[in-house]
Amino acid sequence: MASSSSSAAPSHPVIFTTQTPYALPSQKFMIPLDWKRYQLSQLINKALDLPKPIPFDFLVHGEILRTSLLEWRAEKGVGEEDTLEIEYFESVMPPQRMSELPHEDWVSSVSCRIPQHFISASYDGHLRLFDYSQNLVLDASAHQSPITSVCVVPSSSPDTESHILASSSHDLTACLTRISLSPESPIASTVASLHLHTSPLSFISTDASGSHLLTSSWDGLIGVWDTLIPDDHQKKRRKTAPANIKRKAPTAVLKSHTARVSKALFAAGELAKGKAYSCGFDSTVRTWDVESGVCINTINVPERPMLDLAETPDGNVLLAASTDRTVSIFDLRISSLSSSTGIMMHPATPSCIATSESGKRQVVTGSYDGIMRLWDLRSTKGAVTSFRVWDRMKVLAVDWVGDVVAIGGEGGMEVWRIAGGS
Repeated sequence: MASSSSSAAPSHPVIFTTQTPYALPSQKFMIPLDWKRYQLSQLINKALDLPKPIPFDFLVHGEILRTSLLEWRAEKGVGEEDTLEIEYFESVMPPQRMSELPHEDWVSSVSCRIPQHFISASYDGHLRLFDYSQNLVLDASAHQSPITSVCVVPSSSPDTESHILASSSHDLTACLTRISLSPESPIASTVASLHLHTSPLSFISTDASGSHLLTSSWDGLIGVWDTLIPDDHQKKRRKTAPANIKRKAPTAVLKSHTARVSKALFAAGELAKGKAYSCGFDSTVRTWDVESGVCINTINVPERPMLDLAETPDGNVLLAASTDRTVSIFDLRISSLSSSTGIMMHPATPSCIATSESGKRQVVTGSYDGIMRLWDLRSTKGAVTSFRVWDRMKVLAVDWVGDVVAIGGEGGMEVWRIAGGS
């Protein structure tokens, strides 16, 4: 049994595990009970003889260690002879503000899905595209009323300069806008408008292939749409003729919610292909078979009107932000799932959620107190870290790609960097 210290403090037997590349040989350590995260991290670094120190965090019985081992053991009632299995993983570095992109009106939606660019959707009805140098590349008037969301429609085309943006609005429509990032003359033009809803739209989302969209609305309906756009060059038109904006109808309408729908999204992963999820002010999260248009499962969470919904990339977990200051966690691997399997408490209403796409078990949430919080799904008793974006202004939207987190809200748009963790 390896000894960790000559300290006279009482000790406890511990076995360390990890999913990082920095694995220790399997052995048992006697760890002083007054040790906290810092001392444990020093031990791992010393045992591995790493050329450059790496800070680690520690997971004990599914909870990140934030106290001494003695305090943790007393709280959990763990016996003195019970060997603890402690998983270590790389610590998250403090988030860093990278840039600030002021807007004259609220930013309701953001996207990092075009390489080297950021997209914002604003209450002034405009879509704006910025490059990483904070230059405004495009400013397109897409709607006559506030835009509620924007997404980039994936494409298999080799043309990296042309993209389709889908946006939803309070004007009861959604739009498809084609943008060209030609260095000589970037342009944007609306190529299609989507018509179904009789109340403001709350969200628009795309599937992974870019072939279909979902719209959600305050009217309680979810629209399913294809993204086909007729080639304008198939028709001979005078050069002076106005652009041909195609008016599209939905391919299907999903009806089951009894109040406004806050968000609908296509399920991730091959096993869930053909399914979608939605949440709304009727305090439900619903699963849909999109092809048949049937709601195949409903999770009722009483008195928790839902504001936002996100799914982890592996398709195992759904997260729903609620007006009761919680984010509910739903483990989709439970076949008879009928309620949340956990919650993340917030001091203010959480308004938006984004999950890490890099395989990490991390989630960021934004809330009405102007603060972003980073969570680890293995331990949701408290946030791993938090950072203030604005003072007394609401965060309304977030997107996360790689280490880059784009944030929109009453204060405009900011870009932060979150690195590290596992």
